[in-house]
Amino acid sequence: MGELIQPQKTIEILQKYKFHFQKRYGQNFLIDERVMQKIIAAASIQSDEFVLEIGPGIGTMTQFLCENAGYVAAVEIDQNLIPVLQDTLGSYRNVEIINNDILKMDIRSLVEEKNGGQPIKVVANLPYYITTPILMGLFESHVPLKSVTVMVQKEVAERMKAVPGTKDYGALSLAVQYYAAPEIAAHVPPNCFMPRPKVASTVICLKCHEKPPVQVKDERLLFAVIRASFNQRRKTLANGLHNDVQLQLSKGQIQYCITGLGLPVSIRGEALTLEQFAKLSDMVYAMIH
Repeated sequence: MGELIQPQKTIEILQKYKFHFQKRYGQNFLIDERVMQKIIAAASIQSDEFVLEIGPGIGTMTQFLCENAGYVAAVEIDQNLIPVLQDTLGSYRNVEIINNDILKMDIRSLVEEKNGGQPIKVVANLPYYITTPILMGLFESHVPLKSVTVMVQKEVAERMKAVPGTKDYGALSLAVQYYAAPEIAAHVPPNCFMPRPKVASTVICLKCHEKPPVQVKDERLLFAVIRASFNQRRKTLANGLHNDVQLQLSKGQIQYCITGLGLPVSIRGEALTLEQFAKLSDMVYAMIH
């Protein structure tokens, strides 16, 4: 199966349903079988697993997933694609097509109902402008996850994997690495899609931690401290934290916390590791309480 991956098949289906690409949904359909196989391999889908696919499009990857997984829930926001999916996935008995906005769904309840609350795998080819909200929504709502294998803009993948002291390192790097270990699976040029996007893409597999690599008193506060530290990149960590209205700490309190970690007051946020941010947020927590 999986013949949809052939460009002429994709064109046939689109013409049959008089489908027009919607810019607002950032639709780019994959038409390269080698890349598709790399995604399936990176996600390491087993025959007894539940897979949530976000943005199935016309069902190209969904066909591959159905052939490898136990059960697939395919969530598609575009109503115009539902009849297409019912056609292309009609011969599979292990798939459910859900017409909904993933950001408005209660994924935890879906996993509870369909997979007995056991961890699932997520596979997605997301519109790039919405990648971060979807990923953080999955992580922050504590959906039970084994891994998230996702096609993202190349620069975003580099930010997810970045280490302290590099230009790509920031709030996204720390947030992703708090929840998962990122591994790049493939770089994907624009000609692998229809229509061609203007940017290069990367498949990244986020292997979710069973428990976070650092323990903190308040997870929300940790991320508030991280965001404040990178809000104004050119400023020092002390200034970033002081300027954050949510934290409401005096300059003296902030300097006390930073020097308490054995760090210079002039340090920037991009120099701190996740462990140091965890310790800093616990010190801020003690200050607030």
